[in-house]
Amino acid sequence: MYVKEVLSTKKTVKVPSVIPFYGAAAVWIIYCLVFPVYKLVHFIILIVLGLAAFFGLKLLFPGTTREVDVPEPAPEPTGNEELDALLSEGDRAVKELGRLRSSIRDPAVQKRVDEISVLTKKIFEDARDDPQDVPQVKRFAGYYLPTTMKLLNAYDRMSGEGAGENVSGTLKRIEDILDTTVAAYQKQYDALFANEAMDIETDITVLESMLKREGLTGKDF
Repeated sequence: MYVKEVLSTKKTVKVPSVIPFYGAAAVWIIYCLVFPVYKLVHFIILIVLGLAAFFGLKLLFPGTTREVDVPEPAPEPTGNEELDALLSEGDRAVKELGRLRSSIRDPAVQKRVDEISVLTKKIFEDARDDPQDVPQVKRFAGYYLPTTMKLLNAYDRMSGEGAGENVSGTLKRIEDILDTTVAAYQKQYDALFANEAMDIETDITVLESMLKREGLTGKDF
Protein backbone atom coordinates (compact mmCIF):
# COMPACT_ATOMS: atom_id res chain seq x y z
CA MET A 1 0.00 0.00 0.00
CA TYR A 2 1.48 3.32 -1.05
CA VAL A 3 0.97 6.71 0.51
CA LYS A 4 -0.65 9.19 -1.88
CA GLU A 5 0.02 12.28 0.22
CA VAL A 6 3.10 14.23 -0.91
CA LEU A 7 5.29 16.11 1.48
CA SER A 8 5.50 19.68 0.19
CA THR A 9 8.82 21.44 0.73
CA LYS A 10 8.65 23.78 -2.28
CA LYS A 11 6.71 26.88 -3.21
CA THR A 12 6.16 28.32 -6.69
CA VAL A 13 7.01 32.01 -6.90
CA LYS A 14 6.77 34.43 -9.81
CA VAL A 15 9.93 36.27 -10.87
CA PRO A 16 9.10 39.48 -12.80
CA SER A 17 11.02 40.33 -15.97
CA VAL A 18 13.41 43.29 -15.90
CA ILE A 19 12.66 44.20 -19.54
CA PRO A 20 9.69 46.51 -18.72
CA PHE A 21 11.91 48.53 -16.36
CA TYR A 22 14.69 48.80 -18.94
CA GLY A 23 12.17 49.70 -21.65
CA ALA A 24 10.61 52.49 -19.61
CA ALA A 25 14.05 53.82 -18.69
CA ALA A 26 15.10 53.81 -22.36
CA VAL A 27 11.97 55.77 -23.35
CA TRP A 28 12.68 58.39 -20.67
CA ILE A 29 16.34 58.75 -21.65
CA ILE A 30 15.59 59.14 -25.37
CA TYR A 31 12.74 61.58 -24.75
CA CYS A 32 14.91 63.68 -22.44
CA LEU A 33 17.60 63.88 -25.12
CA VAL A 34 15.14 65.10 -27.76
CA PHE A 35 12.57 67.25 -25.97
CA PRO A 36 12.76 69.96 -23.28
CA VAL A 37 11.29 68.11 -20.33
CA TYR A 38 11.46 71.22 -18.14
CA LYS A 39 8.22 72.24 -19.88
CA LEU A 40 5.13 70.84 -18.17
CA VAL A 41 3.55 69.45 -21.32
CA HIS A 42 6.66 67.46 -22.23
CA PHE A 43 7.05 66.27 -18.65
CA ILE A 44 3.48 64.91 -18.70
CA ILE A 45 4.05 63.27 -22.10
CA LEU A 46 7.25 61.71 -20.74
CA ILE A 47 5.39 60.16 -17.80
CA VAL A 48 2.60 58.82 -20.05
CA LEU A 49 5.04 57.32 -22.56
CA GLY A 50 7.12 55.76 -19.80
CA LEU A 51 4.08 54.15 -18.19
CA ALA A 52 2.78 52.96 -21.55
CA ALA A 53 6.15 51.40 -22.36
CA PHE A 54 6.35 49.75 -18.94
CA PHE A 55 2.88 48.16 -18.96
CA GLY A 56 3.06 47.28 -22.66
CA LEU A 57 6.34 45.41 -22.17
CA LYS A 58 4.97 43.83 -18.98
CA LEU A 59 2.23 42.23 -21.07
CA LEU A 60 4.76 40.94 -23.58
CA PHE A 61 7.28 39.80 -20.96
CA PRO A 62 5.29 38.71 -17.87
CA GLY A 63 8.25 37.01 -16.21
CA THR A 64 8.87 33.42 -15.16
CA THR A 65 7.95 31.11 -12.31
CA ARG A 66 10.30 28.92 -10.30
CA GLU A 67 10.20 26.66 -7.28
CA VAL A 68 11.90 27.64 -4.04
CA ASP A 69 12.48 25.58 -0.91
CA VAL A 70 10.11 26.25 1.96
CA PRO A 71 11.70 25.19 5.27
CA GLU A 72 9.61 22.95 7.48
CA PRO A 73 8.81 24.57 10.84
CA ALA A 74 10.87 23.17 13.71
CA PRO A 75 8.90 20.94 16.11
CA GLU A 76 7.66 22.72 19.21
CA PRO A 77 9.31 21.49 22.42
CA THR A 78 7.25 19.16 24.59
CA GLY A 79 9.23 19.60 27.81
CA ASN A 80 10.39 15.97 27.65
CA GLU A 81 14.10 16.05 26.76
CA GLU A 82 14.16 12.51 25.39
CA LEU A 83 11.08 13.10 23.25
CA ASP A 84 12.30 16.52 22.07
CA ALA A 85 15.63 15.00 20.99
CA LEU A 86 13.77 12.28 19.09
CA LEU A 87 11.47 14.80 17.39
CA SER A 88 14.46 16.96 16.39
CA GLU A 89 16.09 13.90 14.86
CA GLY A 90 12.93 13.23 12.88
CA ASP A 91 12.76 16.86 11.74
CA ARG A 92 16.34 16.69 10.44
CA ALA A 93 15.60 13.42 8.65
CA VAL A 94 12.52 14.84 6.91
CA LYS A 95 14.49 17.89 5.74
CA GLU A 96 17.29 15.67 4.42
CA LEU A 97 14.75 13.53 2.58
CA GLY A 98 13.39 16.72 1.00
CA ARG A 99 16.88 17.66 -0.14
CA LEU A 100 17.46 14.22 -1.62
CA ARG A 101 14.11 14.34 -3.38
CA SER A 102 15.11 17.61 -5.06
CA SER A 103 18.52 16.26 -6.06
CA ILE A 104 17.41 12.86 -7.43
CA ARG A 105 16.13 13.06 -11.01
CA ASP A 106 14.43 9.69 -11.51
CA PRO A 107 10.62 10.23 -11.18
CA ALA A 108 9.99 6.73 -9.81
CA VAL A 109 12.61 7.18 -7.09
CA GLN A 110 11.27 10.67 -6.33
CA LYS A 111 7.84 9.12 -5.77
CA ARG A 112 9.29 6.60 -3.31
CA VAL A 113 11.17 9.34 -1.47
CA ASP A 114 7.93 11.32 -1.20
CA GLU A 115 6.18 8.31 0.32
CA ILE A 116 9.04 7.63 2.72
CA SER A 117 9.05 11.31 3.75
CA VAL A 118 5.34 11.34 4.53
CA LEU A 119 5.51 8.11 6.53
CA THR A 120 8.61 9.26 8.42
CA LYS A 121 6.89 12.50 9.42
CA LYS A 122 3.76 10.61 10.55
CA ILE A 123 5.80 8.12 12.60
CA PHE A 124 7.54 10.88 14.54
CA GLU A 125 4.27 12.79 14.96
CA ASP A 126 2.81 9.65 16.53
CA ALA A 127 5.64 9.68 19.10
CA ARG A 128 4.58 13.20 20.07
CA ASP A 129 0.90 12.24 20.32
CA ASP A 130 1.48 8.93 22.14
CA PRO A 131 4.66 8.83 24.29
CA GLN A 132 4.09 5.09 24.83
CA ASP A 133 5.28 4.59 21.25
CA VAL A 134 8.62 6.35 21.85
CA PRO A 135 10.60 3.07 22.26
CA GLN A 136 9.27 1.76 18.93
CA VAL A 137 10.00 5.04 17.17
CA LYS A 138 13.52 5.12 18.67
CA ARG A 139 14.20 1.66 17.21
CA PHE A 140 12.91 2.89 13.86
CA ALA A 141 15.12 6.00 14.09
CA GLY A 142 18.12 3.97 15.22
CA TYR A 143 18.35 1.59 12.26
CA TYR A 144 15.70 1.70 9.54
CA LEU A 145 15.78 5.44 8.98
CA PRO A 146 19.59 5.96 8.91
CA THR A 147 20.02 2.92 6.65
CA THR A 148 17.41 4.30 4.26
CA MET A 149 19.13 7.70 4.27
CA LYS A 150 22.48 6.06 3.59
CA LEU A 151 21.10 4.19 0.58
CA LEU A 152 19.39 7.30 -0.82
CA ASN A 153 22.54 9.38 -0.39
CA ALA A 154 24.50 6.68 -2.20
CA TYR A 155 21.91 6.66 -4.98
CA ASP A 156 22.08 10.44 -5.29
CA ARG A 157 25.88 10.40 -5.39
CA MET A 158 26.20 7.48 -7.84
CA SER A 159 23.52 8.78 -10.21
CA GLY A 160 26.07 11.19 -11.66
CA GLU A 161 28.93 8.68 -11.91
CA GLY A 162 28.19 7.33 -15.38
CA ALA A 163 26.64 4.09 -16.59
CA GLY A 164 29.28 1.56 -15.56
CA GLU A 165 28.23 -1.99 -14.75
CA ASN A 166 28.88 -1.67 -11.01
CA VAL A 167 27.12 1.69 -10.79
CA SER A 168 24.10 0.57 -12.79
CA GLY A 169 23.77 -2.62 -10.79
CA THR A 170 23.94 -0.79 -7.47
CA LEU A 171 21.41 1.82 -8.54
CA LYS A 172 19.02 -0.93 -9.66
CA ARG A 173 19.39 -2.73 -6.32
CA ILE A 174 18.57 0.46 -4.43
CA GLU A 175 15.56 1.14 -6.67
CA ASP A 176 14.27 -2.39 -6.04
CA ILE A 177 14.63 -2.16 -2.25
CA LEU A 178 12.72 1.14 -2.07
CA ASP A 179 9.39 -0.61 -2.75
CA THR A 180 10.06 -2.95 0.17
CA THR A 181 11.14 0.02 2.29
CA VAL A 182 7.88 1.91 1.68
CA ALA A 183 5.86 -1.19 2.62
CA ALA A 184 7.97 -1.67 5.77
CA TYR A 185 7.51 1.97 6.79
CA GLN A 186 3.76 1.58 6.32
CA LYS A 187 3.72 -1.51 8.55
CA GLN A 188 5.83 0.32 11.14
CA TYR A 189 3.33 3.18 11.15
CA ASP A 190 0.36 0.80 11.43
CA ALA A 191 2.05 -1.08 14.30
CA LEU A 192 2.17 2.11 16.35
CA PHE A 193 -1.61 1.99 16.65
CA ALA A 194 -1.70 -1.51 18.15
CA ASN A 195 -2.00 -0.21 21.73
CA GLU A 196 -4.63 2.35 20.78
CA ALA A 197 -6.62 -0.28 18.90
CA MET A 198 -6.51 -2.56 21.96
CA ASP A 199 -7.70 0.26 24.22
CA ILE A 200 -10.55 1.06 21.84
CA GLU A 201 -11.56 -2.61 21.68
CA THR A 202 -11.60 -2.72 25.48
CA ASP A 203 -13.74 0.41 25.64
CA ILE A 204 -16.18 -1.08 23.12
CA THR A 205 -16.45 -4.32 25.14
CA VAL A 206 -17.10 -2.40 28.37
CA LEU A 207 -19.68 -0.17 26.67
CA GLU A 208 -21.50 -3.17 25.20
CA SER A 209 -21.59 -4.85 28.63
CA MET A 210 -22.99 -1.71 30.26
CA LEU A 211 -25.65 -1.30 27.59
CA LYS A 212 -26.74 -4.93 27.93
CA ARG A 213 -26.85 -4.69 31.73
CA GLU A 214 -29.04 -1.59 31.53
CA GLY A 215 -31.29 -3.20 28.92
CA LEU A 216 -30.43 -0.65 26.26
CA THR A 217 -29.59 -3.02 23.43
CA GLY A 218 -31.67 -5.05 20.99
CA LYS A 219 -35.42 -5.31 21.56
CA ASP A 220 -35.16 -3.98 25.12
CA PHE A 221 -34.05 -0.61 23.75
